[in-house]
Amino acid sequence: MTPPAPYGRDGAPARSALILTIVCVSYFMVILDNSIVFTGLPQIRSDMGFSETGLSWITNAYVLVFGGLLLLGARAGDMFGHRRVFLFSLVIFSLASLLVGAAQTQWWLIGARALQGVGAAVLAPSALSLLTRSFAEGRARTRAMAAYSAVAGLGAALGLVVGGLAADLVSWRAGFFLNVPVGVLMMVMALRFLPETDRRGGRFDVPGALLATLGSTALVLGIVDAADFGWTAPATLVPLAAGVVMLALFVPVERRATQPIVPLRLFADRERSGAYVTRMLYMGAMIGFFFFTAQFVQSVYHWTPLQAGLAFLPMTLVNFVFAVQVPRLLERAARPLVLLSGVALTAVGMTWLSRLGLHTPYLTGVAPPMVLIGAGQGLALAPLTSSGVDGVAPEDAGAGSGLVNTVHQIGSALSLSILTAVAATVSTGHAVSDIAARSGAALTGSAVLLALAVATVVILILPSRAPRKERTL
Repeated sequence: MTPPAPYGRDGAPARSALILTIVCVSYFMVILDNSIVFTGLPQIRSDMGFSETGLSWITNAYVLVFGGLLLLGARAGDMFGHRRVFLFSLVIFSLASLLVGAAQTQWWLIGARALQGVGAAVLAPSALSLLTRSFAEGRARTRAMAAYSAVAGLGAALGLVVGGLAADLVSWRAGFFLNVPVGVLMMVMALRFLPETDRRGGRFDVPGALLATLGSTALVLGIVDAADFGWTAPATLVPLAAGVVMLALFVPVERRATQPIVPLRLFADRERSGAYVTRMLYMGAMIGFFFFTAQFVQSVYHWTPLQAGLAFLPMTLVNFVFAVQVPRLLERAARPLVLLSGVALTAVGMTWLSRLGLHTPYLTGVAPPMVLIGAGQGLALAPLTSSGVDGVAPEDAGAGSGLVNTVHQIGSALSLSILTAVAATVSTGHAVSDIAARSGAALTGSAVLLALAVATVVILILPSRAPRKERTL
């Protein structure tokens, strides 16, 4: 169904470019904040005394709450109107960013990062829902999704540069303070230009939200504890078992719910289901790439945070070049083929990068595989997002958008926990050698996740539709 043209508060048709700009800049802020911390991790560890596994909670606290509450955030948009909820999320996210920058203790920092996750969990699905409702399926939607996906890729990579620059010139805290004026500006623009969507009423599926959030959190806790206590320790087995039970109960709870946060009918489409699984694997591999590579170049090469951020430029630039070409490619090739090419390129680049070691030179062992990873991500994200939201009924728009972002964040949290646990098993007896060896082991794990993503595309997505060009309107 083609959504109606959006209208501003004065009744005139809202300009698509303004809507796209507000959505993309706000989403850019969320993605930027998830990666801006990576180049500051060595400083944070030194300033606050984090352990290696404890350091991962700075990221996990954010992505777990983000992923766990996304479905509830998406439902809130359907119930109260996506613009209203979008504005609320900007307030929460900006306030939490201020608290992160001002953090004085480990728990303050982790708690503020979790609060950022609450804001992001409401913002991301509302932003995507506003975009899908404002652009009809076909060429307009494809171009909007390409811009949205390019922002996701660029935000992740540029966050490393911004974080490195801030850490070098001021402090790791400065990058988070930058969110406050940007958030305020987006609030003003959203009030002026974003159209409101219909309020559908209803109620929240609290049991489903609790099971999804607590279940995924328990799994991550168990995996992280395995790095410290071993896989057979009660501290590992109890949360793992609890997580499996809660996530298993989630399915029958959703089946019986009057207004579930995850309508199970969303999984009836083979391509959409394949897109969810692929996204979980793909983004899990990518967060491992950013987390470990950023630490590798600082600890092994002894580069400054700014130099570490700039080290990702080969990926960032190529990512952008390929991402802006995706709409044109989709007019000439079937979407699953473009997606497969992107995921496969990323897998090749990650496999190459996983060979890095203590004496790997940047120019021949790190930068070239980054080019492949950037090209792959530029090709993959837009078709992956479109496959996850196209064909969703209007009444499920919020849930569909929320589920796309949920598998993204939960996949990131679970995978980072697994990769951190794998890396923790490697020990050489020397600090710098340990980081090099652990980074190689973790990136090997990322390559495995990408190989599974390639297999998912081949098995579930490619057979789901006959080869055809993207529809144009």
